[in-house]
Amino acid sequence: MSTGTGASDLLQAEDSGVDQIVAGKSEVAARSPLQLFWRRFRKDKVALAALTFIVLLILVAIFAPLIRKILDTPAPNVGNTDALDDFGLPSGPSSEHLFGVDGLGRDIFSRVLDGARVSLLVAFVGTGLSVMIGVTMGMISGFYRGWIDTGIARLIDVLLAFPVLLLGLGLASACSTKDGCLGGALEPGLTVVVTIIVISNWPYVARIIRGQVLSLREKEFVEASKSLGASNKRIIFREILPNLVAPIIVYTTLFIPANILLEASLSFLGVGVQPPQASWGEMLSDASTIFASAWWYMFFPGMALLLTVLAFNLVGDGMQDALNPKSSRSR
Repeated sequence: MSTGTGASDLLQAEDSGVDQIVAGKSEVAARSPLQLFWRRFRKDKVALAALTFIVLLILVAIFAPLIRKILDTPAPNVGNTDALDDFGLPSGPSSEHLFGVDGLGRDIFSRVLDGARVSLLVAFVGTGLSVMIGVTMGMISGFYRGWIDTGIARLIDVLLAFPVLLLGLGLASACSTKDGCLGGALEPGLTVVVTIIVISNWPYVARIIRGQVLSLREKEFVEASKSLGASNKRIIFREILPNLVAPIIVYTTLFIPANILLEASLSFLGVGVQPPQASWGEMLSDASTIFASAWWYMFFPGMALLLTVLAFNLVGDGMQDALNPKSSRSR
């Protein structure tokens, strides 16, 4: 009698265990790709800290005027000769000027905040346009092959042969007049910088996406769609594009810091953001001549540039590991 009762209890326990296993499997299967990505990404504490820094930086850039008002700091382009020392040289950090002032008496803290707005705006807009054009051209090239692929590939090779800084210098010089280039469509400043970023970046994106599409177009799900009579447009945007989301996200996050550095380099050379608009690169260029007597003028925008680029790179690496955990385990 007791034996039967024990066997019954054992069967109930086994059934309960099976139900728990099935429930566990269904719970795992119910997680969306976004949930799985976030579950892996949040385990990377360094990438999570870098993402927090980027979010704070974006908020600071958006609310820069409010921050200046709260801290009672002058506008970035307002010079004050009274802030200079007795010899007419920039004065260092103080309670009135947290990061000191430059050679014209302008508040460096305000200019660093304004430079963050410029750098992030140029980086996000330039990277977004580059990715849109690159993904479109890469998918067309990889899917249709033939003369279309050959023409786009040769165009990519030509654009990749141009030195980026030399291209920037030439384009900025050609558009330095009041009327700019292309009937005023390209004017000196942010427009030229974004154009240079787009021209120099989309070929890299297109080449990467083309390689992915060449592999995906031979997969079984694409052949199945073709056999069911799906159009090329539907196959490209409904079958292939969703499988490119992961590499697009990863390479976008890696292009953003590169474009921030490119904007700083162009501004450092004097062909980027035009004065008196504040830019980290332009501030570093101005500070190079007075670094011996005003170290703070180079230190604070340099640290802002360094931390921003480092944060985006760390987030990009973290996203790459989260979206492709096999590659992270192999390392």
